[in-house]
Amino acid sequence: MADIASLTPGELAEKLKSFGTKPYRASQIFSWLHREGVTDFCQMTNIPLAERDLLKQSFGIFGCETAGKAVSADGSTEKYLFRLHDGEMIETVVMKYKHGYSVCVSSQAGCKMGCSFCATGKGGFSRNLAASEMLGQVYAAEKNIGSRISHVVIMGMGEPLDNYDNTLRFVRLINDPQGRHISARNISVSTCGLVNAIRQLEREALPVTLSVSLHSADDTIRAQLMPIAQKYSVDELLEACRSFSETTGRRISFEHIMIKGLTDSPHCAKLLCEKLRGMLCHVNLIAANLIDGETFEPSDKAVIREFAKMLADNNINTTIRRSLGTDIQAACGQLKQQHTCSRIGCRPGGDQ
Repeated sequence: MADIASLTPGELAEKLKSFGTKPYRASQIFSWLHREGVTDFCQMTNIPLAERDLLKQSFGIFGCETAGKAVSADGSTEKYLFRLHDGEMIETVVMKYKHGYSVCVSSQAGCKMGCSFCATGKGGFSRNLAASEMLGQVYAAEKNIGSRISHVVIMGMGEPLDNYDNTLRFVRLINDPQGRHISARNISVSTCGLVNAIRQLEREALPVTLSVSLHSADDTIRAQLMPIAQKYSVDELLEACRSFSETTGRRISFEHIMIKGLTDSPHCAKLLCEKLRGMLCHVNLIAANLIDGETFEPSDKAVIREFAKMLADNNINTTIRRSLGTDIQAACGQLKQQHTCSRIGCRPGGDQ
């Protein structure tokens, strides 16, 4: 069955033309799907019943069913476990800031990248998400919180640039004036460092923010954490990032995980300063999350502050990221892992 919510307005109009429907119906249907976020053709009340029946026979609306939810003690973070139409489970996190609500969406069911500090990779990879399934997370989250979401971060489960076509389609649809019309400048696309895809995204000339999971400027250390580092060196990655920033005029956001005794040394800070010198960028320092089966420990707060000071002293904009949702396991993959273990009877620690 065709996926109607992944179609652009032009594609939808072309599909409906073969049904003999009136041209303006495409705009009405697109509005129902992307402004109202309906999940059933019966809800499209200004579409004639005969046409709704025809739509139901020809298309599917692939939304998200809530399978689990956790809310942080301070109410700033809500994490959802969504069940997709084929039973796959994904996670979505909503964060409340002074500027409004931001949603962190998943782009894949699972992940191929295998980063050692990420719970998602532990469960393996199932499939890419369609653009409609990424949109469905935003729409379902808005219904749950009862408020409009203003910022989107594609940084949940999966590697967005490994699902390039669907990620790009999602960005264009969520930005469409006939839909939610979230500004491209309020959309961040995350990557662990797929250099060729970064260069491809640069050619799209979209003013999105590129968020790069760097985590170490030392090739040897980065290779211990991220298999992608065996394909692309830090210098290759940063060259692509500089080019992206120069082409788009957008500041690059670098994520740097703070792991005790591994990525938090003065050597790491000094090397990071050298590598990023002169680039339009911002560094987010993130204390490592405790993941079952790994021995990584988060850096001490005093060490993180000193690391941040070294970067600031070298004129690199730096933020120590607030730990939102740690009490509800808001890191990627943790809620799904918890749900799976409770369903199949895992012992504490994640072992069956």
